[in-house]
Amino acid sequence: MARTLQVSVRNARFQQWETLLRNRTKRHRAGSFLVQGVRPISLAVEHGWNIEALLYDADRRRLSDWARGLLERPHIEQAAVSGPLLAELGEKEDDNPPELLAQVAIPQRKLADLETRPDWLGIVIDRPTSPGNVGSLIRSADAFGADAVIITGRNAADPYDPKAVRASTGSLFAIPVISAASAHEVVEWARKQEHAPAVVGTDERGEKALSEHDLRGPTLLVVGNETTGMSKSWFELADATARIPMSPKAASSLNAANAGSVALYEAARQRSV
Repeated sequence: MARTLQVSVRNARFQQWETLLRNRTKRHRAGSFLVQGVRPISLAVEHGWNIEALLYDADRRRLSDWARGLLERPHIEQAAVSGPLLAELGEKEDDNPPELLAQVAIPQRKLADLETRPDWLGIVIDRPTSPGNVGSLIRSADAFGADAVIITGRNAADPYDPKAVRASTGSLFAIPVISAASAHEVVEWARKQEHAPAVVGTDERGEKALSEHDLRGPTLLVVGNETTGMSKSWFELADATARIPMSPKAASSLNAANAGSVALYEAARQRSV
């Protein structure tokens, strides 16, 4: 049977949960993160992620059928947390704590776990700095049928940051998200695949528009950093670099999440014709 932990003060366990929200290094050292929201928690369960603990509002008189159903699952630690403390962890107002939060294990995924096929589609986010952009692109990748999201750069934004998890609206749990140190590591993996994907970078200096590239075969799209674009390594290693046509009146370029979403849409459009 699941055991219930009572947490009504800022004890060591509460501080551990706080750390999972605020500290990337300690989050990955612990190998788990906090998930907020009905849809993300439900999708984490639906896709078989390892739920390590469920935190519920100890002050609420009656939990919903959804929450009670999750708490009835065996072999998951339960924690009855006072409303104000749960509101802090849920990043809500004190008078409106979430009903339930989940502590979920971070999967140990590697590039070698990915297998391509003739219609495989993936997207690389190169050295992103915004967790929100990472989450938004994961959501777009899921929506347009991509098979994987790869994040490159040792200091890239963390997909398990609460801002990224929220922005993904649960898509984080539906599509493989893998971190890699460098462009060279990703391209070396890609070239070893039986169905080696064409590596197509996106940049406003691309010679041809994205729509002029054939994206129907195995394809790995690359979106650069929000400020500096793709790294020099990606420019050198990509098979092609495409531009997304924009209005000459535009005051600025697309941000990384929007550019990646447009690229994914174009790949999906070509594949649906």
